[in-house]
Amino acid sequence: MSKSTPQRSRALHAGLTVPKIVFLVIAAASPLAAMVATLPLAFTLGAGAATPAMYVISGAILLCFSVGYAAMSRQITSAGGLYAYIAAGLGRVPAVAAGFVGMLSYNALAVMLVATFGYFTHLVVAGFGFDWPWVVHAGLAIALTAILGYRRVDLSARVLGVLVAAELAVLVVLDASMVGRHGGAAFPLAAFDLAGIGQGALGLGLMFAFTSFLGFEAAALYGEESRNPKRTVPVATYCSIAVVAIFYGLTSWITVGALGLDNVRQEAAHKLGDLIIDLTADHLGAAAAALLSVLLLTSLFATLVATHNSTNRLAFALGREGVLPRSLGRVHVVHQSPARASAFQSAFNATVIAIFAIAGMDPYRTLAVSMSGLGTLGLVSLQAVTAFAVVGYFRGRRDRRWWRTALAPALGGIGLTAAVVLIIAHYPSLTGVGNPVVNSLPLVLVAAAAVGAGYALWLRRAHPDVYAAIGADASHDEPTAGPENPAPQSNPIRSGDQK
Repeated sequence: MSKSTPQRSRALHAGLTVPKIVFLVIAAASPLAAMVATLPLAFTLGAGAATPAMYVISGAILLCFSVGYAAMSRQITSAGGLYAYIAAGLGRVPAVAAGFVGMLSYNALAVMLVATFGYFTHLVVAGFGFDWPWVVHAGLAIALTAILGYRRVDLSARVLGVLVAAELAVLVVLDASMVGRHGGAAFPLAAFDLAGIGQGALGLGLMFAFTSFLGFEAAALYGEESRNPKRTVPVATYCSIAVVAIFYGLTSWITVGALGLDNVRQEAAHKLGDLIIDLTADHLGAAAAALLSVLLLTSLFATLVATHNSTNRLAFALGREGVLPRSLGRVHVVHQSPARASAFQSAFNATVIAIFAIAGMDPYRTLAVSMSGLGTLGLVSLQAVTAFAVVGYFRGRRDRRWWRTALAPALGGIGLTAAVVLIIAHYPSLTGVGNPVVNSLPLVLVAAAAVGAGYALWLRRAHPDVYAAIGADASHDEPTAGPENPAPQSNPIRSGDQK
């Protein structure tokens, strides 16, 4: 067996259905946490009363992206997700660069979520008289996540299904209570009037809106574990974006109506993270507000599990192809899961958390804040690159459905590129701190991409068999023969990439 055409000695368990993948993806987006933590910032620093329009615009751009993303998922099935798509559409060197950026970004978000969960769980539990250090709660989150990540993904999907249903239910009840009190005034049409918004506020508003959708790209990572990936991944992608966009749009719109067009920015600036909790207490009572606080913790945990799974699958794909140590690409004999990749990621989280705890550093104002911006920028950048990879993949192939394979992904790519520019331009607003070290972290992403590209070029010269295997462990439909595809069963990597 040639290393350039690796075969899976043992496959991942293929038992995921559309609803299960939708729950995994929505959990990554974390609707409740987005509404509690991000929406007030969007009101305060961004578009103010026009924030609902920002969610509609960003949702439309991401739907354009998802058209090409879905078309790609019907051709390529791989646990590498965006990494595999970039390999097929742009070539091996950009793919390895993207893989390194993806590993950095997903791990940054995972560490951020562990720290955030530990910090806020400490605050909530302390209110009941249990003043345990934040690191204890963080350690518990790492342990539970490690157990779920080690086993079949079906278990994670079932757990996340319950947690996601609970957080969506509380948003529905809150929205209904505000509509019940305010009636038609809860839907002010002026919220979609962009005439009075300055360019800076518009940019910040779109930035916060895009960051709220983070995680939707994870659907492709579960392709190998779905029962019918050619159908499951595209449908799950569309459903996830639609559900999240509807909830974000409606909740933000109704919240504007409940607060009043002229009061939104001032109220949000005054209350920030307490805004949605106070609205819940006002409309549903103190008990409901307390329940919302607990559900916020479960929402953070659900997002952590989903992010952990995404990180594992990217590490698994990179390890299976020899880009990372091959041990990461091994499948558990019983659970048919990327167990070693999961264990590695759990150990990484535990190490970083332990270092910060021993150093006595604040888990939220230092670790969570710095890692949040880094991971967000990295993943949005990968989404933008993937959109253009879709165009590159279908160019010259038999599929002439120009809307699916060219125009829609190009529009999505342009929109996501604009989002990247906005995030970089307003990075201090995203992190919320003025620390020059924290706000210089985007340079780390550039370094990761450069190291990845350099590593790929070294592999091409020193280990051509490993280099040739990059992107080759994905399953492809209807490949087109070319310089790098001497036979129909070979992987259709971009022409000329083996030079």
